[in-house]
Amino acid sequence: MTKTLQCIVTGKVQGVYFRTWTHDQATALGLNGWVRNLKENQVEVLLQGPEDKLEEMKKRLIQGSELSRVDHLDARFIDYDKEHTSFQIRG
Repeated sequence: MTKTLQCIVTGKVQGVYFRTWTHDQATALGLNGWVRNLKENQVEVLLQGPEDKLEEMKKRLIQGSELSRVDHLDARFIDYDKEHTSFQIRG
């Protein structure tokens, strides 16, 4: 089973192309999954792939994109029964 990392990113992460940036970063690392907006000031990211690439993506999420400001990152490995084959931006 593929390793799955669930992240909740809090801060100035909506209206600053954070989901697009996350998509580009995940794709560059060869990770699958999705990113979506949650309530105001939060984005959820589900990532699947090798553990070393997931750890690298976690570092990138903490730093954030040029226009964003990440105040907090809650990241944890979870059991997830679906395996994704690409990375998608969700609503």
